[in-house]
Amino acid sequence: MKPGAAGIMKGMDINSESRTPKYKQIINFIINQIEKGKLVEGDRIPSINETSEEFYLSRDTVEKAYSFLKDRNVIVSVKGKGYFVSNADLVSKVNVCLIFNKLSAYKKIIFNSIIQTLDTNASVDLYVHHCDSNLFKTILTKKIGQYNYYMIMPHFPQIDREMLELLQKIPEDQLVILDRMVPGLEGKYGSVYQNFKNDIYNALESALESLRKYQKLVLVLPIDEMYPYPREIDQGFRKFCVAYDFEFDVIDEFSPDREISKKGEAFIVIEDTDLVNLVKRVRSNRWEIGQDVGIISYNETPLKEVLAEGITVISTDFEKMGQQAAQMILDKDFKQVENPFSLIKRKSL
Repeated sequence: MKPGAAGIMKGMDINSESRTPKYKQIINFIINQIEKGKLVEGDRIPSINETSEEFYLSRDTVEKAYSFLKDRNVIVSVKGKGYFVSNADLVSKVNVCLIFNKLSAYKKIIFNSIIQTLDTNASVDLYVHHCDSNLFKTILTKKIGQYNYYMIMPHFPQIDREMLELLQKIPEDQLVILDRMVPGLEGKYGSVYQNFKNDIYNALESALESLRKYQKLVLVLPIDEMYPYPREIDQGFRKFCVAYDFEFDVIDEFSPDREISKKGEAFIVIEDTDLVNLVKRVRSNRWEIGQDVGIISYNETPLKEVLAEGITVISTDFEKMGQQAAQMILDKDFKQVENPFSLIKRKSL
């Protein structure tokens, strides 16, 4: 052990009131000292018994911390000599647990943005809960304590008490919530979220002049039990229609055989399948998109820029969402920020 290494370990402060488990506090302290260069490769750290006695901890707690560090090759045990820092370079690469609700083109944008922003500074493992609360609980129960940071997309019809308790087990300086806030979750955790109700209201308001040429607005919002859409979209749409005196309707799909009774309606469409069926129906009626029927689609994709000479979209900035979430980890600056949302006007309106 180099001179002063033992003294560095004596500076460890174990907080019994912290949400961070004691074994995790040991891990965080050792990693922090390596990151600062105060512990380097080859330095000996106190034994399990020494650390247990020095900080009045159970032997199991210390052993759990050391095992975690050994599994990641941060420290190594040498029989008869003790524990040593084995690879200081690994510490600079943090491990991130990323949990999505489903895989989609938009999730791919977020994922790629996170990876590109973190660059070589992190290793990211992706898990998918498919909006299944039991699967989500299983994944999180197994993964808590195994990663430096957790990025979680909590899309569920509702968050039950057990799910909330699991989320609260993650230290707030290791948690980033993506896409939507979690009611009842308190603390200074990170979050990059959409404000679904206000987003659609403000986006439609920015298109008010173009929407005035239509007599009726129709929101096509699927009722998907497996992958539920936020009901705040419906609320924001209705609020806009009432505020600006539009006749309106909300339907759950635009099927291939659905008719459009008359010209003068504008559709706000969530699913791309409904968008395709709508475009086909307008064309079969020999009507003009953007004049006889208006179309606004949710979420930007390259295809919508060219489909039907350009589909107007309202969309959050998925790339920005991934960038902001990853930057919180890099900066260790956790805050709750609303993700940008905007309307891109094209010929379909």
